Amino acid sequence: MRGGPSSCAAGRQTNTSLGGHISTEPRINDRIHVNEVRLVGPAGEQVGIVRIEDALRLAREADLDLVEVAPMARPPVAKLMDYGKFKYEAAQKARESRRNQTNTVIKEMKLRPKIDSHDYETKKGHVVRFLKAGDKVKITIMFRGREQSRPELGFNLLKKLADDVAEDGFIESAPKQDGRNMLMVLSPTRKKTEAKVEVEAAKAAKAATRAAAAEAERQQEAELRAAAAAAAQPKKKRGPADNMDPDIDL
Repeated sequence: MRGGPSSCAAGRQTNTSLGGHISTEPRINDRIHVNEVRLVGPAGEQVGIVRIEDALRLAREADLDLVEVAPMARPPVAKLMDYGKFKYEAAQKARESRRNQTNTVIKEMKLRPKIDSHDYETKKGHVVRFLKAGDKVKITIMFRGREQSRPELGFNLLKKLADDVAEDGFIESAPKQDGRNMLMVLSPTRKKTEAKVEVEAAKAAKAATRAAAAEAERQQEAELRAAAAAAAQPKKKRGPADNMDPDIDL
C-alpha cells in the first residue's frame, strides 16, 4: 500500500527540512524569476515595463545589478543599481542610527523620611546629576516602624525634592504609596541626546584647556632651559688687544 505511515513521516520530515529561515534579502539578477518587470533606472528614472531579458541586458551593459525592490507589485518593480555599494551604505546608516540611539535609563534614589540635611543635599546632588545626564529618577521613601503612620512626611519630602530640582527635572509620576514605600518618578527637562551633546562638548572643552595648559608649561620650561644655558656660558676674558684704542696707529 502506497502512502503508509512511514511515507507520511518522511513527507513531514521533508517539509521540515525544506523549511527554515526566510531570507529578507531582495532578489537580484538571475534570481528574479518573472517574465517582465517595471524597470527603474540608476538615477530613479522610470524606464517602463520591459522583459526580464532586456532588463538583465541593460544591467550588464551598465555594469550594474538588477534588484527587485517591490516584489509584490504587478509587475514587480526592479531597479538598476550597484547592489554592493547599496548594502554598504545601508549598513553604515544602520550603524550610525544605532550609535545615535539613546536608551531611557531609570535611576533610583532611596531616602528615609527623617533624613538629615547633609544626606539630603548629597542625594539631591546625585538626582541632579542623573537628570542632567538625561535619565529618569525614581525616588523611593522608605518607611520603618511608626513612620508608616506618618505618610505626610514622605509626601512633603518628595515635594521639597521636586521643587529643589525643578530646573533640571519635573514630576512624571506623582507620589503614591506602595506598601511600606512611597514612590515618585522625575523626568529630565532635556532629552538625553541634548544632554549627551553637552557632555561631549564639555569634555572637548576640558581637553582643549588641558592641552593649552600643557603647551604653555612646555614653552615656559623651554624658556627657562634657554635662560639657564645662556647663563652657564663662560664669559670671554679680555686680553691686551681688547684694551687698546682702535684709533691708535701702531
